[in-house]
Amino acid sequence: MDDSRPIFLQIAEQLENDIISGALPEETQVPSTNELAAYLRINPATAGKGVNLLVDQGILYKKRGIGMFVADGARARLVAQRRDQFRQQYLAPLLAEAEKLGITPGQLADMIRTEAHS
Repeated sequence: MDDSRPIFLQIAEQLENDIISGALPEETQVPSTNELAAYLRINPATAGKGVNLLVDQGILYKKRGIGMFVADGARARLVAQRRDQFRQQYLAPLLAEAEKLGITPGQLADMIRTEAHS
């Protein structure tokens, strides 16, 4: 956890990361808000806010009396969302700057390949 963003957002992001990585497969139970709160030493309401954010997005769902579970198709939805965020946050500004500098898409691709192999 870091101090730059609200804790509930960090909890939601960590659960998303665990779903994307496969650490929390679809249709498996996620830790309860009390377990999250105890582990992170935070208020259960804060943990609940992070979990409920994912419920509102359809990533998690509640089985009454049992707990929260990862929804079917959650990983694919999260990967699609993260790819779109990546495009908006990184790719669009990169392409705009490359265009200003006269770097063609082919040259940019070559630069990326070179960096990836170094």
